[in-house]
Amino acid sequence: MSIRAYGAHASDQPLVALDITRRATGPDDVRIDIAYCGVCHSDLHQVRAEWGGTLFPCVPGHEIVGKVAQVGSAVTGFKPGDLVGVGCIVDSCRQCAECADGLENYCDGMVGTYNGGTSDAPGHTLGGYAQAIVVDQRYVLRIRHPEADLAAVAPLLCAGITTWSPLRHWQVGPGRKVGVVGIGGLGHMGIKLAHALGAHVVAFTTSEGKREEARKLGADEVVVSRNEEEMAAQRNSLDFILNTVAAPHDLDAYLSLLRRDGTMALVGAPATPHPSPQVFNLIMKRRRLAGSLIGGIRETQEMLDFCAEHGITADIEMIRAEQINDAYERMLSGDVRYRFVIDNASLAD
Repeated sequence: MSIRAYGAHASDQPLVALDITRRATGPDDVRIDIAYCGVCHSDLHQVRAEWGGTLFPCVPGHEIVGKVAQVGSAVTGFKPGDLVGVGCIVDSCRQCAECADGLENYCDGMVGTYNGGTSDAPGHTLGGYAQAIVVDQRYVLRIRHPEADLAAVAPLLCAGITTWSPLRHWQVGPGRKVGVVGIGGLGHMGIKLAHALGAHVVAFTTSEGKREEARKLGADEVVVSRNEEEMAAQRNSLDFILNTVAAPHDLDAYLSLLRRDGTMALVGAPATPHPSPQVFNLIMKRRRLAGSLIGGIRETQEMLDFCAEHGITADIEMIRAEQINDAYERMLSGDVRYRFVIDNASLAD
């Protein structure tokens, strides 16, 4: 099946309209007509080969929502017309301990929605900046939000699960004081989710202008990280910090805000390393510095259901497919509140 998509032929070239081929719908497959696809910072890193290993042509996009168009003969959980999503994972080994635990995101054989190995042409997966996608039913997610919210649901498939997974793993909830560093595509979801889970949320930003925005998102307190007095007032007080910043920065400034046995989890992935934290900043309070990678299929469905129940979606700006290169530049300068979403219907024009 030949469809229209947007992708890049090389790391130093802009994304352009192109034709790609999707496989025929197999017995276990679900073919999805893509309505919207969120734009993740990872898309930019990958298409510009900033992480290395990018396979071209590269069609990014792993925040996919749409309607089921066709199901294979062995598919039992979906039918044409269902609202569904596809996140960052389209396959895994299905045999390892991680897969057995529902944590396919940590499987060594995990196949990403784009730039992952596949027998389909052109030999690697092509993502959601496209009219349609064919995915094994095991990696398709059910969306229970109203159809009117579908565009704003798309970023939950990456930004939502990337923040949900560590919040759940480190048991964020009532009685816990939680910091969220960075108020962007990831951070704004972290604030919303931590608030809905019942935690006391402290948002950290470098921008004085984001104070009121953070409070509207659900922050109980807002700290401008450049303000030494405000930072000092939070010292030794936080149980958990979700650090969403995707640029190298001083981790010690935030580690010192953790109380004894507190944890800071990194979910932002910078193109170059952070400066190394001071060991004494960790050992004096038995603090932990950790990381978290997206989430498994089971917990992604849990997150989607939780968000539907609580009326949580992302704050988005809709764009047409041909605006993607400008959107990347705006994303780099922080000029988006808080996630771009492509209207995939524009690919037909």
